[in-house]
Amino acid sequence: MTIVFRKTEALTGAKLHYCPGCAHGIVHRLIAEALEELGEVENAIACVPVGCAVFANNYFNFDAIQCAHGRAPATATGIKRVHPDNIVMTYQGDGDLASIGTCEIVHAAARGEKITTVFINNGIYGMTGGQMAPTTLPGMKATTAQRGRDPEINGNPLRVCEMLSSLTGPAYIERVSVSTPAQVTAAKKAIKKAFEIQRRGLGFTFVEVVSSCPTNWGLTPVKAMEFVREKMIPYYPLGVFKDITAEEGR
Repeated sequence: MTIVFRKTEALTGAKLHYCPGCAHGIVHRLIAEALEELGEVENAIACVPVGCAVFANNYFNFDAIQCAHGRAPATATGIKRVHPDNIVMTYQGDGDLASIGTCEIVHAAARGEKITTVFINNGIYGMTGGQMAPTTLPGMKATTAQRGRDPEINGNPLRVCEMLSSLTGPAYIERVSVSTPAQVTAAKKAIKKAFEIQRRGLGFTFVEVVSSCPTNWGLTPVKAMEFVREKMIPYYPLGVFKDITAEEGR
């Protein structure tokens, strides 16, 4: 019998704790498959966040460390400098990375740390009850913005890819999504490329995944994916924001 699909060996057999329709599980698989295809599973180290992905270390079948809230880029910096030949990544949500961890991600990028960050942007605090996040859309409701986010009161959402791409240190920055099969394929390609660029020692790499949170959005999984396509992606357009390998023809 011809095998057409199998679970990557870079994931454990643990049952995922994520809500139905959450994209964390999809992205976990893409990371794991990319590392396996690159032959880097045994060489990988993940820095996992505080948030919905707090137990990601239970699912990755490679070394991982639990970081304090927002501090994964600082932790990854230390690990990479001590173990420069390892593939070191951070896996972070929007509250972890774009709120309490803004300082860490900006300065890791500015320094050009040779790490990879996978950033899950679902526009809300998932684990703690649906509070407004730095990436919550204008007009989007949250438990702390029950009439919808008002830029006059709450400020405007952060576009992290655009912000980081203005810095000199990053080598590769791309925003992807996983709301369609084609987007899943493109997201895996971006994650794999980020690891490849890290392996070449070219600088900081960053992949943002525009994602869904059906539970805290109050939507079904199907409607949540529609919301990603109809509302999230127009505000957070997909694409490559920086790629020094393309610029230099490498």
